[in-house]
Amino acid sequence: MPSTNLRLYADAQFASPYAMSAFVALHEKRLSFELVTIDLGINANLEPGYAASSLTQRVPTLVHDSFALSESSAITEYLDEVFPGTLLYPKDAIRRARARQVQAWLRSDLMPIRQERSTEAVFYGASAAPLSATARTAAGKLFSACEVLLTDHSPNLFGEWCIADADLALMLNRLVLNGDTVPGRLADYAAHQWQRPSVQRWVALNRPPL
Repeated sequence: MPSTNLRLYADAQFASPYAMSAFVALHEKRLSFELVTIDLGINANLEPGYAASSLTQRVPTLVHDSFALSESSAITEYLDEVFPGTLLYPKDAIRRARARQVQAWLRSDLMPIRQERSTEAVFYGASAAPLSATARTAAGKLFSACEVLLTDHSPNLFGEWCIADADLALMLNRLVLNGDTVPGRLADYAAHQWQRPSVQRWVALNRPPL
């Protein structure tokens, strides 16, 4: 069994979808870890002490013994390869590749949704103005992909839960929890994923006022 001397750096508001992904992964693996916050509002991530351990000077960063790793999908893949317990990615190579594709897509695309529906709507209940035409187009793209991915009416993307389910549910909940129109099946999928105990631990964290 590898050492479990683990520390996770997250944003002070616990609103980062990427910190959430790493946090959920650690809980799914049933690993003990220290949770440390970094105040992005004052650029604490750029301070020399943190920058020395986080190669990309972002959150999340995971420190395992003397090894520090940033970027959430790299963290979740590392945890799945190093530690036993709940699988974070499907065993099947094709499904595993698809899960990684979903993660990469959610992190690199759909910018209008991320801009107009920040995670403050998800974790603080903040409301936002109606979606712009550009954001509605992005939402349509999101819904179309979800309809393809969730073809068998399973509560999970690939039969068994994987970390991409948590990531996709958060993207959908940017819309659902703001009151935007989301197809019922996709809203139900997001609600189901949101009740997973590891996700609820993140939701229940004590957040400072905005």
